[in-house]
Amino acid sequence: MGTAVPMLLLWVFVLAASALAAPAPGADRPSRRASQAPNVVLVVSDSFDGRLTFHPGSQVVKLPFINFMKTHGTSFLNAYTNSPICCPSRAAIWSGLFTHLTESWNNFKGLDPNYTTWMDVMEEHGYQTQKFGKLDYTSGHHSISNRVEAWTRDVAFLLRQEGRPMVNLIPNKAKERVMEADWRNTDRAINWLRKEAINYTKPFVLYLGLNLPHPYPSPSSGENFGSSTFHTSLYWLKKVSHDAIKIPKWLPLSEMHPVDYYSSYTKNCTGKFTDKEIKNIRAFYYAMCAETDAMLGEIILALHQLDLLQKTIVIYTSDHGELAMEHRQFYKMSMYEASAHVPLLIMGPGIKVNQQVSNVVSLVDIYPTMLDIAGIPLPQNLSGYSLLPLSSEPSKNKHKVENLHPPWILSEFHGCNVNASTYMLRTKQWKYIAYSDGASVLPQLFDLSLDPDELKNIAAEFPEITYSLDQKLRSIVNYPKISASVHQYNKEQFIMWKQSIGQNYSNIIANLRWHQEWQKKPRKYESAIDQWLKTHVAS
Repeated sequence: MGTAVPMLLLWVFVLAASALAAPAPGADRPSRRASQAPNVVLVVSDSFDGRLTFHPGSQVVKLPFINFMKTHGTSFLNAYTNSPICCPSRAAIWSGLFTHLTESWNNFKGLDPNYTTWMDVMEEHGYQTQKFGKLDYTSGHHSISNRVEAWTRDVAFLLRQEGRPMVNLIPNKAKERVMEADWRNTDRAINWLRKEAINYTKPFVLYLGLNLPHPYPSPSSGENFGSSTFHTSLYWLKKVSHDAIKIPKWLPLSEMHPVDYYSSYTKNCTGKFTDKEIKNIRAFYYAMCAETDAMLGEIILALHQLDLLQKTIVIYTSDHGELAMEHRQFYKMSMYEASAHVPLLIMGPGIKVNQQVSNVVSLVDIYPTMLDIAGIPLPQNLSGYSLLPLSSEPSKNKHKVENLHPPWILSEFHGCNVNASTYMLRTKQWKYIAYSDGASVLPQLFDLSLDPDELKNIAAEFPEITYSLDQKLRSIVNYPKISASVHQYNKEQFIMWKQSIGQNYSNIIANLRWHQEWQKKPRKYESAIDQWLKTHVAS
């Protein structure tokens, strides 16, 4: 791998020239036959902060292959998840629909396994298809703790649900393959390219899902695992520019938005952290991002070595970001930039080279983009829009192109560690965040151009703008109604689970991830749940 970057430099000019000369992917649609369509490779990592793919975030860690994609393709500077948690976000990627339309409420409830994905449609239209690694977009995964925490988020108690974030170093300067499962899946994908894809007469679409840079489980007893360990080796830590690491500013606990305080507490982040601890967590996270970049690079190098790169559109993105101690939190589940902003880069035949797109886009746009690349007509019911008009060779009618994608994106969250359904409307200038029924929890408004750290909620200062954005949000989704539906779903699911375990209920619920606090006052917490179950939720 040490020779990878110099080798890349030798052929960048050839690639750049071929990319410029190739016709745009949609230039001859809809008449294009499958045999004429380009191959597509989609690499989706987990928990990758999109701000690391452009200045100034890109200064903190060396990401040579992401930089390569930027130079030889189009990067989207304002790409967002549609739900900042694994399963609901991936449901949006694979369905092209907003979270409230698929009802992917939490990490246990995603898409129906029989749902027709973009890969299914491409296969029907003649593409050879293959997928490796993390999928996590259908229902039924994740632990009992994770489910119960999501279902009981409306209960009037506050319990720590995660291990305190920590770091763990492998003191080996030569250890490259830290996340072995991801490397195995990367190897499997490359092996498939070499032994299968190279022989196809039809175009192929390959999906690779990576778990990195998601934090690792923190070992504990029984099922009480929290993924709160940032784990890497000296090899990757050397890729991080420690002097460039920012210590994030925090509001005092008493000034935090109430939902943020709930998130910080349940994530075990309300205690004291030294600057060194915070800097280490961030450094280790960035090192994990560097390892992720290297896996993306192995795919790009394999395509090059097999003479497939000039015939293949490569897309890289992530399901969501990672707070890495911004806003006194780690993990995601938040609409703040570190959690909601994702990387999105596209390169290949017909894609504009060295272009940065500032339009707001989101992960539901991947479904129509995949079909558009293949020249397949787009279904009318999709929430997303093809990204090709923004990333392929210039259209004659610029205004028409700009109007193809609306000037806003929607993200929503209904899972654990957040005690109110959350809705974000992101426009070019504003980030508006509404909660629950729109009345019981105060909204937030940020102007990121003046407040990139999102520390000053200006909703009360600008009531007209707040009202206007709220009306726009309500025109996209009836969010009070959706919030009520989620409340009802959580209650019904909890009752079914409680009935299914019968007399073991008290013992099981006391030994979930919140066991350390629960077992101090078990009757108090069971009583709080009983009270919650008695209250009626109007749907």
